[in-house]
Amino acid sequence: MKFSGKSWEKSPGKRKETALGGSDTLPDMVKRSAGLLMYRRRQGVLEFFLVHPGGPFWVKKDAGSWSIPKGEYTPGEDPIEVAKREFEEETGFKAAGEFIPLTPRKQPGGKIITAWAFEGDCNSSAIKSNTFLMEWPPRSGRQQEFPEVDRGGWFSISDAKEKIIKGQAGFLDELIRILKS
Repeated sequence: MKFSGKSWEKSPGKRKETALGGSDTLPDMVKRSAGLLMYRRRQGVLEFFLVHPGGPFWVKKDAGSWSIPKGEYTPGEDPIEVAKREFEEETGFKAAGEFIPLTPRKQPGGKIITAWAFEGDCNSSAIKSNTFLMEWPPRSGRQQEFPEVDRGGWFSISDAKEKIIKGQAGFLDELIRILKS
């Protein structure tokens, strides 16, 4: 739906080329994100780069709270370009190389994440994230600034599966299958 003046108007859905839960039409109101899953091999061990969200809600959360660097996009934006931009904004590192498309994943909240994997390396302790403002503490009237990502890390397959948000775990499994073939 789009807001037009004082009334809501329905707008046509966007057609997706890949099946998501049996339907390939996504209404404009479905939130979409695009992200990149960076991986590397260290002494023959496959590792994944994940980021931990910043802000007070995530401070004490670890298992099941890490993510691929990603961000929302709107119809008309090129998802791969959004994924590259968000990766750089959230980590301070420029993504480069061959980008392997992964199957889009519908999250439990309904958001669709489109992702690509690429082989790369970075110093996870040197990330520099953009920031956001929010009222904190709640109902205090004070705005505080927080990093969108407060840290990054490299994880083995088993550790990454423990750390990553449940709805994104399929990206890890798919990339492992791709790399084995």
